[in-house]
Amino acid sequence: MSESAAIEVRAASRHFGALRAVDGVDLTVRRGEIFGLIGHNGAGKSTLFKMMLGLLEPSGGEVFVDGCAVHGRDFRAVRRRIGYLPENVALYDNLSGLETLQFFARLKGAAREQCEPLLQRVGLAAAARRPLREYSKGMRQRLGLAQALLGTPRVLFLDEPGNGLDPQAIRDLYALLDEQRAQGVTVLITSHILAELQERVDRLAIMANGRVVATGSVEALRAQVPMPLTISARLGAADALAARQQLAALAGVEVSIEADGLRVRCPRPHKMAVLGVLAGFGPGLLDLGIREPSLEDVFFGFSN
Repeated sequence: MSESAAIEVRAASRHFGALRAVDGVDLTVRRGEIFGLIGHNGAGKSTLFKMMLGLLEPSGGEVFVDGCAVHGRDFRAVRRRIGYLPENVALYDNLSGLETLQFFARLKGAAREQCEPLLQRVGLAAAARRPLREYSKGMRQRLGLAQALLGTPRVLFLDEPGNGLDPQAIRDLYALLDEQRAQGVTVLITSHILAELQERVDRLAIMANGRVVATGSVEALRAQVPMPLTISARLGAADALAARQQLAALAGVEVSIEADGLRVRCPRPHKMAVLGVLAGFGPGLLDLGIREPSLEDVFFGFSN
């Protein structure tokens, strides 16, 4: 296993009878990066997650986490360096938030002294001694994140960590994950909310039918899918007509005149040519906007 890799999956597969839930996956997650894993329901994400955690044994191939084979005899020690937030957090309603975290600390062999600072860090200090039956879904999710951080893990597995969180709490979540990354922690996230991941992961992998179909940064994945970008330009009526005539000469460029100017859809290789035409109108060009394909667009580009 490469020293720069926190997680390495080699030709891993998991079969359930005739179903190939994971089918020959190769994947490397580098140390100290935030890595996203996305795909349709049934794409194999959850199965691969469980294989990485050592909860499911591969039907074939190998999985390594923090330098250790997940089904090797030394993986028990590695587990103490792993944090895991499941998609659905199951907790005991009669315990308080602090008691719950202290319970998980005992299970993990982590210091109890970590519990109150962690509750403070996830915004639950004021509710630390309230019973969980009084916690909202978002509060339970933040408590689940606190338990994942027990024991200063080196690798974090977060399954849908934004579940139940409001926009401010999601921002706080990723600020906390940025802090973890700065300390060298590797973070692996699955999420169905692609807009949540777009600006917050270093790289990601797209899964479909049990396979990884693409890996890279959002920008690198955009370059792999021939998807048009959209340029909006605000010009006066006469300039808009003239710009439309000039842009119509570019192959593959679609131009429409709207109330506030032009909307141009163009292949990525024509981006600079379109901008050159628009820049030629000088002061007549009043405003300009460029919309790159979103992560959701890219995802559907690969999935389809």
